[in-house]
Amino acid sequence: MINEDRVAPGQGFGAHPHRDMEILSYVREGGLEHEDSMGTGSIIHPGDVQRMSAGTGVVHSEFNASKTDAVHFLQIWIVPSERGVAPSYEQKTFAAEDKRGKLRVVASPDGRDGSVTLHADAFVHAGLFGAGEAAALALASDRHAWVHVARGKVRVNGRELSAGDAAALSGEPAVRIEGVDGGEVLVFDLA
Repeated sequence: MINEDRVAPGQGFGAHPHRDMEILSYVREGGLEHEDSMGTGSIIHPGDVQRMSAGTGVVHSEFNASKTDAVHFLQIWIVPSERGVAPSYEQKTFAAEDKRGKLRVVASPDGRDGSVTLHADAFVHAGLFGAGEAAALALASDRHAWVHVARGKVRVNGRELSAGDAAALSGEPAVRIEGVDGGEVLVFDLA
């Protein structure tokens, strides 16, 4: 599931529980303040990826960190490979230049290339694509892809998509992303 939220200044989501879910937060604009029952507290900014493994149960809250500016973020829920893991939290920053014209892994089961570690058979890539920039992600024959356009316009395997659009791919050897107009994408490589 991908929730796209825009939260007014000083507003947010009070303490609420989750369990047995891998939850990624990806901030597009502003700052998202996070607190949880594990004692973790942080502000998530654009370029950050936050992973919270709810596991056996966690309570958390999310509020707009600003009293004057809105926050715009994506929250992604991925079903874990194993239920009942200990709750955990991780947050990393990925520079724009590491995503410019390429698909940079930001979440994976093994924490590869400095990504956050998921308890799920899923790899999440982020990319920024201007006109003329392109990248491809090879897919194994037993894998599927979900592409979410977070901003701007891109072509996904030849089809133009705009912010908020998504594409599901199965039976394709690769996902090809071409920049059209300030595109930002998340690409999920899934079992």
